[in-house]
Amino acid sequence: MEAKLGLEKIKEKQKEKELLIAADDYKKTATIIGTKVISGYMEPYVYKRRADGLAIIDVEKIDEKLRAAVKFLSQFNAHDILVFCKREAGWKAAQKFAEITGVRVFVRRYPAGIITNPRLENFFEPKVLFIVDPWIDKNVLRDALKIGIPIISICDTNNVTNNVDLVIPCNNKAKTSLALVFFLLARGFAEAKSLPFSAKLEDFGFE
Repeated sequence: MEAKLGLEKIKEKQKEKELLIAADDYKKTATIIGTKVISGYMEPYVYKRRADGLAIIDVEKIDEKLRAAVKFLSQFNAHDILVFCKREAGWKAAQKFAEITGVRVFVRRYPAGIITNPRLENFFEPKVLFIVDPWIDKNVLRDALKIGIPIISICDTNNVTNNVDLVIPCNNKAKTSLALVFFLLARGFAEAKSLPFSAKLEDFGFE
């Protein structure tokens, strides 16, 4: 019995080594905490429900999708990536991500038509869109669909994701969770592009 328990602990440590960050960090930042609503789209990412009804998102699936997002985004030049975040909890994290990587970022309000109307003075043509919530960021998502570019989105358990090409399943409402996600994305992108990276989680709004 003791030998079996020891083997399980070794396996757990091996799993943690394969993660982008310790599993406990995903937990303490509330990244794994979903909502009480689980959409059919997000059900595959849910590990279990807590006694209070809140969904718990699978750590390994969060990590897997973050790796996929880093790999995909790294194929593009920074100025071809558009990041938008309407939710206040993610403003600082999104702006820090842009500062480190050089991507274009808008927070608070999406300038209507900026990627669909060539007559606008500030018009530009991104090649990929990254958003924080497909529901509250629906205006820019709609424009991205019109021009046919890939869409990556952080998605909570209550989100509908039929218009999202790459889902990052996690808590997209908490400041701490969004700080961790953007931190890991920035670190991964910087490494892939050989950019300097000395930022800390606190720089992304983690308190």
